[in-house]
Amino acid sequence: MEMKKRLTLELRNKKPGEVKELVLDNCRSDDGKIVGLSSDFENLEFLSMININLLSVSNLPKLNKLRKLELSDNRISGGLEVLAERTPNLTHLNLSGNKIKDINTLEPLKKLPNLHSLDLFNCEVTMLINYRESVFKLLPQLTYLDGFDADDQEAPDSDPEADGDGLEDEYENGEEGEEEDDDEDEDDLDEEVIDDEEDEDDDLEGEEEEDGVDDEEEDEEEDGEDDEEDEADDDLPRGEKRKRNLEDEGEEDPEDEEDDEDD
Repeated sequence: MEMKKRLTLELRNKKPGEVKELVLDNCRSDDGKIVGLSSDFENLEFLSMININLLSVSNLPKLNKLRKLELSDNRISGGLEVLAERTPNLTHLNLSGNKIKDINTLEPLKKLPNLHSLDLFNCEVTMLINYRESVFKLLPQLTYLDGFDADDQEAPDSDPEADGDGLEDEYENGEEGEEEDDDEDEDDLDEEVIDDEEDEDDDLEGEEEEDGVDDEEEDEEEDGEDDEEDEADDDLPRGEKRKRNLEDEGEEDPEDEEDDEDD
């Protein structure tokens, strides 16, 4: 895809002044030069033009707010003074995989006072004797060269401010916070449900115990009534007691039958 078409696609109906990050990787430059970019991208902070067959950065517009520039895997061999003139606030520059051969080619970068990270992986200059010492001496403002400082301490994975990841991280953290809150709310609801179920179980157990007590009391009352009747029977004369028992069983007293026959 041509660079101009890619630019139109990346804009997505936005105005150039509204764009802070622009990725044009793997598109086709025009005869090895930058096309389509203008100073209208005044708020651009991150620009990536990886593998676009770029020979020169001479057409790079004035971008005062640009902080990170990715130019790896191109064919740039010099002309870096343009960067010092048009990207004065640059902090990260990646020239890996280009045609940089000499330390002196990097000299214009001395005019970038905020430049603290420079990558030259797979450039011929990295094969020179005392390459690292020479670059740090030439560019004293540098903190990291090819991902390591002068004491061979590795650089952090990324710089949120330069990458424009700060807002994304805040957004992700906000989402995680909301998810955690949702999880806590769900846990609270689960605990409430469990408590309600336990209360219902306790109520059921209480009702069962009350029913058991009521049944026992009823049984005791019935037994008490039976005992009272037995005691009352014991107080009757023997004949009366026998007669009453027969009446309870539905039988007649033989003496009564004899009296009936005599009549």
